[in-house]
Amino acid sequence: MSFEIIPFDPKYKSAFYDLNIEWLETFFYVEDYDREVLSNPERYIIEPGGHIFFAIENEIVLGTVALIKAHDGVFELTKMAVLPNQRGKKIGQKLMEHCIKYAKKNKFDRLFLYSNTKLENAIYIYRKYGFREIPVEKDSPYKRSNIKMVLQFLKVV
Repeated sequence: MSFEIIPFDPKYKSAFYDLNIEWLETFFYVEDYDREVLSNPERYIIEPGGHIFFAIENEIVLGTVALIKAHDGVFELTKMAVLPNQRGKKIGQKLMEHCIKYAKKNKFDRLFLYSNTKLENAIYIYRKYGFREIPVEKDSPYKRSNIKMVLQFLKVV
C-alpha cells in the first residue's frame, strides 16, 4: 500500500468530517463538541495554530488525524479516523508516527490524547509509542473518554 500523508487541504474537509462521524457512530456516539469542531476545522483547529493531516491514495482520503493546540508547545492528538475498509492496515499508526515526528521536528513539549479503555488495541498502540496514562480532568471535553495519555518530549538544553 502506497499512500502519502499531506497537510490540511480544504478540498478534503468533508472527508475529515465524514470519517470522524462514522468512527464515532461505530464505536461511541457523536457529542455536540465533536460536531462543532468537525464542521469547522479551519476555525477550531487550523486558525488557532493546530494541524490536520490526511493519508491519501489516488485522491482518496484513507485516514485523517488532527493536532489541536492546547497552548504553546502542547497539542492534543485527536480526530484520528480511518476508512472502515482500510482499518487494520496500520494507516492510523502511520498517521500517529507522522504526528510524533512533526511534533519533534517542531520542538513541541508534549502531545496528549483522550481515549476510552474499551479501545484496547488503540491503548496498546499508544503505549507502544511512549504515551503514558495521566489523570483525566473533571472538565474533560469528551464525556466518552475515561483515559488521558501524554507523550512528553525531552528538551535538550
